This record gives sequence, C-alpha cells and structure tokens, in this order.
Amino acid sequence: MELKPPAKTSSSKRSSTGKYQDSVADEIQDVIRNLEKFKNYPIRELVRHSAKFGTYLRTQRLETNQVRKFLDAVNRIKADLTEKEDFREIEAEVVLLKPKLAYAAARQRAAKPLSDVISAAIDKVDSLEDFERLVQFIESIIAYHKAAGGK
Repeated sequence: MELKPPAKTSSSKRSSTGKYQDSVADEIQDVIRNLEKFKNYPIRELVRHSAKFGTYLRTQRLETNQVRKFLDAVNRIKADLTEKEDFREIEAEVVLLKPKLAYAAARQRAAKPLSDVISAAIDKVDSLEDFERLVQFIESIIAYHKAAGGK
C-alpha cells in the first residue's frame, strides 16, 4: 500500500499541533524511508522537496544560526572528502550529525522538522555517494530557506 500525505486544505496549513509540517516533513520522510540508498533519491524530486521544505522552514521562522553547528559539521566532513577514500573513514562523523540536529531542535522548535527529515536521511547514508547526495539535499533546503527570506 502506498502512503500518501494528507491533502492540503485550508485547515491543514498549520494547526496548533503542526499538522501542515507533518504533511510536508512526513511526505519527504516517507520518500526517504522507501529509498534503498540515499544516492537513489531522484535529483528532480530532491530539488522539488527541498523547495517545498525550505519554504516551509522559513514560514516556521527557522533561524540558520540555530543550525549553524550542524551546517559547520557538514561542511567540515565535506571538506575532508578530498582526503578520504572510504565511507568508513567518515561514517562516525556522519552519524554524529544526528545529535547536533537534536540539539538545534531542542534550542529552537522550528528546527524539529529539519532534524526529523535529515535524521531519516542520515539513516540511509552508507557510502560516499550517499553522503554527497545528502550534502546536495541539505544545501538545497538551506538555499530555498534563504530564497524564501530566511535568516
């Protein structure tokens, strides 16, 4: 059975329980969970989801400075890739991104959907190619967040 996100109606934009977030974040998480490998995330779908999700995070007032340590860690791992040939050399660093996201989510509620989505993605990262696709995903989300007026 294929899972579909709830239809977007005027009542689903944002309830007190964050139901609109659930439809956006859950849709993306469902796609990610159904991937065998993260590198298999179709690039056009990744960009479409990034645009939707980045814009959503802006409406939730996500502040980039709240996820700065996470972004810095991603960039450090990315910079180290030139020296690494085996995923096992960076695997621990990639998995340890999850606590950084959890910390950001604890500091700012608007970072929780980002934490949930990226944590699901990290669970699918098992190779350098998967990590490179993860970096593309994160960079796309942040780019669309900024384009929507995020700070």
